[in-house]
Amino acid sequence: MKQVVAVVKPFVAERILEALRRAPLEALHVREVKGMGRQKSYLDEYHEYDETEYARAFLPKVEITAFVDDGRAEEVIRKMVESARTGRMGDGKIFVLSAQPYEAVLTRRGE
Repeated sequence: MKQVVAVVKPFVAERILEALRRAPLEALHVREVKGMGRQKSYLDEYHEYDETEYARAFLPKVEITAFVDDGRAEEVIRKMVESARTGRMGDGKIFVLSAQPYEAVLTRRGE
């Protein structure tokens, strides 16, 4: 099983989710995050007490995590890339990790 994690701009997230709507996923999680990539979108911020301090302006992002069988991972990655690509800096990143098969824990029933 693979864990495929896409970190993208918020306006791209809906396109990815629509592309994955019929994909063969085991599970899908979406959350709002803040971060930065190579564009290093930080702002130099003057602090009266310490002129050497810098404050980074983290950009809003959406993290989409999909769990998928090994044989279907390439299909899911392809759909994510095709949906997210704008050709501009900051399109996002996709990380692929190996995930151990898991047993579901049903919290409501404690099973």
